[in-house]
Amino acid sequence: MITVKFKTNINCSNCIKAVTPFLDENNDIEEWEIDLDNPQKILSVSGKNIIPSSVIDIIEKAGYKIEILS
Repeated sequence: MITVKFKTNINCSNCIKAVTPFLDENNDIEEWEIDLDNPQKILSVSGKNIIPSSVIDIIEKAGYKIEILS
């Protein structure tokens, strides 16, 4: 399993509720979490076939900003 981390502007529990259905419907994502305590609001996504551009599309579709961390 690989994990990819992203910087987001998801900053509250209601924001997490808003993105949950978008992330949960992607079969490649096995686990995900958002660190609201981190100033960069890090989204960690894990799975066997994680495609960063797909995760970016999902979060942008939900109305949030996201960029991959190197």
